[in-house]
Amino acid sequence: MKKLLSTKYSASAFNTAIFILRVGAGILMAAHGYDKLVHFKQYSAHFINFLGLGQSTSLALVIFAEFFCSIFVILGLFTRLAVIPIMMVMLVATFKAHNLDFFGDAEHPTLFFLVFLTILFVGPGRVSVDGMVNK
Repeated sequence: MKKLLSTKYSASAFNTAIFILRVGAGILMAAHGYDKLVHFKQYSAHFINFLGLGQSTSLALVIFAEFFCSIFVILGLFTRLAVIPIMMVMLVATFKAHNLDFFGDAEHPTLFFLVFLTILFVGPGRVSVDGMVNK
């Protein structure tokens, strides 16, 4: 019981937790991006034009962030760089698409933002391509 309430943790426990967080969030985010990639024509007709570049270009940038950057996060390759576009897309979704409704429609993008912000701060962990390169 004393060990269960302890605030100490081992390096392997930390790396396992970061691996689960990174891969889990990456898979969930990649699924969002894959759906947009497969149904590009349907989404581009009514997608938000958040940069003033056009709906198709905005959608392509979101697909890059949600799908391709998520693949990098899952692999743990260029992880800290890959989470930045995802975080930017989640901020746009929270502020512009869902009108800051944190406890309603914007709950998911806000949660994704916080998860990827955590990954940005702590890094990918040792069980990643970045972690193996840094050995």
